[in-house]
Amino acid sequence: MLPITLFRNAQEKERIIAGLKKKHVKNLEIVDEIIALDEQKRQVQSQSESLTASMNQASKSIGALMAQGKKEEADIAKKEVADKKEAAAQIQQQLAALEKELEDKIVSLPNLPHSSVPEGKTPEENEVVRSGGTMPDLAAEALPHWELTSKYDIIDFELGNKVTGSGFPFYKGKGARFQRGLVQYFLDFNTDAGFMEVQPPLMVNEASAYGTGQLPDKEGQMYHATEDNFYLIPTSEVPVTNIYRDEILKAEQLPVRFTAFTPCFRREAGSYGKDVRGLNRLHQFDKVEIVQLVKPETSYEALEGMVNHVEKLIQSLGLPYRILRLCGGDMSFTSALTYDFEVYSAAQKRWLEVSSVSNFENYQTNRMKIRYRNEEGKVELVHSLNGSSLALPRIMACLIENNQTAEGIKLPEVLRKYIPFEYIN
Repeated sequence: MLPITLFRNAQEKERIIAGLKKKHVKNLEIVDEIIALDEQKRQVQSQSESLTASMNQASKSIGALMAQGKKEEADIAKKEVADKKEAAAQIQQQLAALEKELEDKIVSLPNLPHSSVPEGKTPEENEVVRSGGTMPDLAAEALPHWELTSKYDIIDFELGNKVTGSGFPFYKGKGARFQRGLVQYFLDFNTDAGFMEVQPPLMVNEASAYGTGQLPDKEGQMYHATEDNFYLIPTSEVPVTNIYRDEILKAEQLPVRFTAFTPCFRREAGSYGKDVRGLNRLHQFDKVEIVQLVKPETSYEALEGMVNHVEKLIQSLGLPYRILRLCGGDMSFTSALTYDFEVYSAAQKRWLEVSSVSNFENYQTNRMKIRYRNEEGKVELVHSLNGSSLALPRIMACLIENNQTAEGIKLPEVLRKYIPFEYIN
């Protein structure tokens, strides 16, 4: 949520509108509506405070009048206090309505993009920052991963469809061990880099989903346990970033760096066609995440560090990759700057996204009220960042396709410590 103080600064109005345009927000009149509502709210709040002060003063006089035996005057003061209480209650109702209307408008606005975010509306307009790795040279009869997983009986999509539905595969035998080994490797890679491992809940309450921006923007993509009003997490970013919700950290506690492995649940409404075959898009999938809370002045340095960290992880797997800086129209609602990582699927002959690394600045922490007391003793919002390191399905898809040989699927050398076989065959 954008801080209301941003709207109170006349010099920031142009930047707000330019940022919303870059994110292709159409209703720009809402900026003036927010400014006007905030001014009205502050006027009513001032009236409420003045009335409360007057009411308190009148209340104090009653005791003194009674002590002096001035009962008639005391009764007049009591009537005055009663009238002011009634007026104060009405003003409080008006103030609450204004605050609700103001918040509803502010939360409908996305985060403002960083100045380096390119213009554009579609994925084709994202900017390639750099690429690496070597493209595999597969035989003409190379198979896509959904055929290889069937051939070696390591992932069963039909069984998942039978037990639950489309997008909920069964991992079997060497396939299950392969995925488990990848998860352990990713977690070790992250903890070795200084991220603390946590194991969060797989469901969150409404306040947590609101805090990271899933609500009210993405409720249609989340699985909802309606009786208890819990939401299955779409990513461990949600519970992990909420760890310090409504808390004030000490400056020396920052940066906070977490990593977590969880299953993730996404309805993916409207997804269909060749892009969702096999592991390309699932409703339940495993992912290892990294999250940081940092001082505002260090957040973009932290972002570059996370990008470099994820890049090294992908390099260690021997996969060809590219890093994209997302354009304004392809960014998430909450992000100020996002880098996507894509790896090349040699049998499908297409790039698949395996990680997004984002800086949210104070957009999420303003909702969650995660603050810290700086060296001068002033309380201010921290900045939040997160990234996938990595999402399992498409990484597995590319490793399976790109490493297919006549002897079977050869696993990367770096996984020998975690997986007790060299080939899936």
